[in-house]
Amino acid sequence: MASPKLLLVLATSLLGCGLLAAADYAPMTLTVVNNCPFPVWPGIQANSGHDVLEGGGFFLPALSHKSFPAPAHPWSGRIWARTGCAGAGAQLRCATGDCGGRLQCGGLGGAAPATLAQVSLHHGGDQTSYGVSVVDGFNVGLSVTPHEGRGNCPVLGCRRNLTATCPGELQLRSPAGSVLACRSGCEAFRTDELCCRNMYNSPRTCRASKYSEFFKRECPQAFTYAHDSPSLTHECTAPRELKVIFCH
Repeated sequence: MASPKLLLVLATSLLGCGLLAAADYAPMTLTVVNNCPFPVWPGIQANSGHDVLEGGGFFLPALSHKSFPAPAHPWSGRIWARTGCAGAGAQLRCATGDCGGRLQCGGLGGAAPATLAQVSLHHGGDQTSYGVSVVDGFNVGLSVTPHEGRGNCPVLGCRRNLTATCPGELQLRSPAGSVLACRSGCEAFRTDELCCRNMYNSPRTCRASKYSEFFKRECPQAFTYAHDSPSLTHECTAPRELKVIFCH
């Protein structure tokens, strides 16, 4: 059996290498809240190499929430709401945010347009970063709210109902004619310039458009095109809980 002194030296060495860093992270809870007057089916997509949380998706009735433990190690990904869904068992088709016709997205992303909460946990000394993106368009308002963190931990969101003000050329409509969501300029027109592809894929050439400027006027805290840089910054350390709230 190794001596206590040797074990202490080994532990110190592992911490220096970052191999025991996760043990230092305080317990953290992720909570998804449906404040909408209708049901949603949240989707969760982890970035490459990270854990799939809660199977990647679940049902959330109106005015309800679901809480689950956050990973105790670095994790990043996105959370969004699927709306207008119907299906049975593991099959689910949604009018917005669909992930391949599945209830549990299992690592798949959601179809645009969809408002995204982007989250990065336990990085750079237990920092939590988060934001809201309408780069892929808008389907429901949402906010990201940290609780009991240290440092600068603002609430960030895109709370307005943009389906009510969406320009006609960006509207995604149901067969009955109601506006379901608001597409991005990229999703609506598929040009390299609006999608920041090819020669436009750099901070110098990827610029705001009249379509991204509509989203920026309505939701100044949100990312509105690929190389957007919202002015509100944050350095939030070790929050006890992070809430993603739809229709808030």
